Amino acid sequence: MSTFSRAAITHNPAWVQLLGLCPLLAVSNNVVNALGLSLASAFVLFGSNCTISMIRAWIPSFARLPCFVLIIATFTTCTVLLLQAFAFDLYLRIALFVQIIVTNCMIVGRIEAFASKQPLAKTILDAAGTACGFAIALLALGAIRELIGHGTLFAGMELLFGPTAASWQLTFNVSEQGLLIATLPPGAFIIAGLALGFGNALLKKFRSRQPSNNREPS
Repeated sequence: MSTFSRAAITHNPAWVQLLGLCPLLAVSNNVVNALGLSLASAFVLFGSNCTISMIRAWIPSFARLPCFVLIIATFTTCTVLLLQAFAFDLYLRIALFVQIIVTNCMIVGRIEAFASKQPLAKTILDAAGTACGFAIALLALGAIRELIGHGTLFAGMELLFGPTAASWQLTFNVSEQGLLIATLPPGAFIIAGLALGFGNALLKKFRSRQPSNNREPS
């Protein structure tokens, strides 16, 4: 299995390793918020992992963690400034969870386990796979909660892509208010639990179809 697919599927940071669940549950009440955090996390993850992979030989072991946090904080600050400049209204919705990306265990974990030990080419694939896996989990949960809670999909996309994206909204024939609990914290836990079970069932089926000599040791 390739580095990318391993990071995105079998080691999915959200559904398999259960990392980054705080922003996953808090921000995923609709698709645009989920997409905004997905892009922000991907930018920080990709930039931090690649930077640390390139300079890993010069990072002393006793200062490893402070160096990692400093680099992650640098990319997090750049992300905050970009959102404030180009998507300020969306930033106001997800500001807290963008700012705490610097302590996101998903990013710190991949740096410690992979980027600090592997060459740049493999690190790029791992970072891309991890970012895609987290985005899939975040967007899936956001879409489900928005659909159940509001009866819409892609509402508010103009906050990220400009006024022309307002026409992307899809409205379905449900009650005007929808199922309110889906947009609240208890609904996030319930829907995430159901999605986690469904995702693990698919992953188990995916693994069972792999040839035995290609399976990873558990």
